[in-house]
Amino acid sequence: MTATLAFDIYGTLIDTQGVVEELSTMVGEAAAQVSRSWRDKQLEYAFRRGLMGRYQPFSDCTSQALDYALALHQCSVTARQRQQLLDRYRRLPAFSDAASALQQLGHAGHRLWAFSNGQAAAVETLLASAGVLDTFDGIVSVDEIGRFKPDPAVYAHFLKRTAATAESTWLVSSNPFDVLGARSVGWQAAWVQRSAAVPFDDWEWSPTVTVERLDQLVTALPG
Repeated sequence: MTATLAFDIYGTLIDTQGVVEELSTMVGEAAAQVSRSWRDKQLEYAFRRGLMGRYQPFSDCTSQALDYALALHQCSVTARQRQQLLDRYRRLPAFSDAASALQQLGHAGHRLWAFSNGQAAAVETLLASAGVLDTFDGIVSVDEIGRFKPDPAVYAHFLKRTAATAESTWLVSSNPFDVLGARSVGWQAAWVQRSAAVPFDDWEWSPTVTVERLDQLVTALPG
């Protein structure tokens, strides 16, 4: 049996901490802390805007979160450096297991879709830069309906766009909030637990399968 696989992008296929090296040339030893705060605040801003019904593109959340992270850690950068960081975020590296896993899953007959809080153009640039764009059937962005994951409307939109059913669709994500969102609307979900130190949320839903690496999906999924 083949499935429709909805791949989260940021943090699942693309390493959001891939900006640390560039950050370190600007803020020194604070780079890792700034990067983590940047990512955490980026998600928080998306959640806030979702709850408030005040949607703005994910790129706006990213930009505002960068300013917060720099201020939090008392780091100063020039306007040019700030723009360099935002440009770098558009070309973050893929995790080392991404390309081979996507190829194997495609060869197994699964339908592969990118499914992201990011705008479609930004996701396309990321995937092209990482060399994996051609493995996907297409991109579904929440920007198309002005909502953010884990709003149930986002998952319904994905099914409509891809002509898939909830029963045959698997979310693939390293973000527990995304897995919970998918499971709550009847999808299957694979949680990519990239750190053994990070537990899954103790809610009424749990991942259908848990893997440590994307290439483990090849045997973990039906097919």
